[in-house]
Amino acid sequence: MTVLIMGSCTQNPQIKVAYPDAKKVDCKDVYFGKEVADPYRWLEDDRSDETAAWVNAENEVTSGYLSQIPYRNAIKASLTEIWNYPRQGLPRKVGDKYFVWKNDGLQNQSVLYISDGLDGEPREFINPNTLSAEGTTAVGSLSPSNDNKYVGYTVSVGGSDWKEIRVKDMDGNDLPDVIKWVKFSGISWAGDGFYYSGYDEPKGSALSQKNEYNTVYYHKLGARQAQDKLVYQDTKNPLRYNTAYATKDGRFLLLVVSGGTSGNSLAVKKLKQPGGDFRTLVAGFDWDYTPIGNFDNELYVLTNDGAPHYKLVKIDLAAKDLAWETVIPESEDVLQSVSMKGGKLVAEYLHNAHSELYIFDKYGKIETKLALPEIGTVSGISGDKDENEMFYGFTSFTTLNDIYRVDISNPQPELYKSISLKVKTGKYVTEQVFYESKDGTKVPMFIVYKEGTRKNGKNPALLYAYGGFNISLTPGFSASRMLFLEQGGIYAVANLRGGGEYGEEWHKAGTKLQKQNVFDDFIAAAEYLIKEKYTSPEKLAIRGGSNGGLLVGACMTQRPELFKVALPAVGVMDMLRFHKFTVGWGWVSDYGSSDNEDEFNYLLGYSPLHNIKPGVCYPATLVTTADHDDRVVPAHSFKFTATMQEAQACDNPILIRVETMAGHGAGKPISKAIEEEADVWSFVFYNLGMKYRY
Repeated sequence: MTVLIMGSCTQNPQIKVAYPDAKKVDCKDVYFGKEVADPYRWLEDDRSDETAAWVNAENEVTSGYLSQIPYRNAIKASLTEIWNYPRQGLPRKVGDKYFVWKNDGLQNQSVLYISDGLDGEPREFINPNTLSAEGTTAVGSLSPSNDNKYVGYTVSVGGSDWKEIRVKDMDGNDLPDVIKWVKFSGISWAGDGFYYSGYDEPKGSALSQKNEYNTVYYHKLGARQAQDKLVYQDTKNPLRYNTAYATKDGRFLLLVVSGGTSGNSLAVKKLKQPGGDFRTLVAGFDWDYTPIGNFDNELYVLTNDGAPHYKLVKIDLAAKDLAWETVIPESEDVLQSVSMKGGKLVAEYLHNAHSELYIFDKYGKIETKLALPEIGTVSGISGDKDENEMFYGFTSFTTLNDIYRVDISNPQPELYKSISLKVKTGKYVTEQVFYESKDGTKVPMFIVYKEGTRKNGKNPALLYAYGGFNISLTPGFSASRMLFLEQGGIYAVANLRGGGEYGEEWHKAGTKLQKQNVFDDFIAAAEYLIKEKYTSPEKLAIRGGSNGGLLVGACMTQRPELFKVALPAVGVMDMLRFHKFTVGWGWVSDYGSSDNEDEFNYLLGYSPLHNIKPGVCYPATLVTTADHDDRVVPAHSFKFTATMQEAQACDNPILIRVETMAGHGAGKPISKAIEEEADVWSFVFYNLGMKYRY
């Protein structure tokens, strides 16, 4: 099939595209008496030669299209220059040492350094860039042992969610301990080893096979993995996450069990009685119960049980009746997180989708509010329960991650490290507006643009959102976005229902049989931007990843005339089969399941794959995914693209870009990130009719 691709303005020449042929098979499923065709089912096989050939052909078409955009190389060069700035993470004290992640600018992966004291000379401790030629091996979570002699860390290859746990001593020497087939697990030290959660080695495809029987083990240093002690496994319920946390003082082992992405049970047992049974603190999965630590026998738990905006409670584990006592009650703002620092409680709140930071004593009395420089986000907090020193990061849409140091005994924030771009950028305006969704609900949205921008309906704009899994979108910096803003683009972030910006009620209002609220909120955000003359349908692009990819897919099929460009990344596009791959079953708590008749009918009504209609003009679309994405398997994007290319009824291109040796997004090397962003922004600029100013 050959079509002519035209930009939205006459300054962009036509580009010819010939889509690869994709065979269709006679594959049908029957749900509750209703037949549903799935002609591209064969693309679900990530190990077949046919799938590989289709992917290669699609990548060639996409590369050929993008290579004809005259300013693509200039955009890549600009992104490389913008991205090339030195940055670092929060210092973390371990005994008398400090750890910090640093990147000199364009290193594929940041490097972990260790120093003697905060101002000591840093020396390299872990350099992930030495683990692979192209920087595709990433180091994840870092967990020091309680005696500060060892550091556990995770390693992943090619962006996969599969991790290996490895251990170093404080001199940087690797121990022989290597734990494989770990996914979504922490490293919780106790005694001379640690607890972790893992799976059996997959018998089929490691990147698409359904993951079952998440099991808690205890690994003793020096032992082989086969000798690890089984601590907890639920053989009757294979589709659950089971996680164990040992309190740092060695008193208790906590067991957190969940059946999805929200709601969990909580149990405890004394570590000094290893043969004892777990004592249930909370049963069922109706609410969230997040243990944050203990002071002696009192366990502190962040929960939304009876408090949609969350509250902090404590439980006396030495008492027979396990009475709960509220420490920090629910307020109008969402209690996002609580951590123990210097014998105090540091609480981060969300106020209209931006951060506020408070220090309480351990009894729940407010001691101080830490002043933040502007509307933005606390990007992280480091410090120890028994140390007075704390660090936190702060970011906004146009502010990089500044690092502040706080003495808990005299909490006056001091700027420890300010990071700035090497290139000069203009001044920007950040607005927060509240618009009305279809049912009258007020929804907040951030809008960022360059000073002096006129609201005349002619500005290119990009609308981004997520709307799911209780995840909040707050102001944050992006180097690649600066290129769009500098070129006169308007960037908007809508805080849709389904997220966590206003607590559990806001989250639940965008789940299961209320998921359409999320799409209505997003469509209303686009309509607001058009009505208020920030932009127009011919100048509006939409972008989202993962659940946000689903969002883009659903909205572009429901209201294709509203958008010029659509950028669904690693999206959940087949809402009838998502739960059949890897850990997709964990999303049923938010989406529902096609195994339930009412939920099947609802899912079928908005599933992006199943709502593509022949003869419709869809936006210019660039689907992005990766071959090692084992969270949202790339088959979602494959089937969506093949169906969309067949149905497209106008000259807007439908392309897919499949990255190799990359996954859902975490750990992606900077070189690959720059290449992908250069392709995405080139596609956006070209199809919005923008002139790239060199």
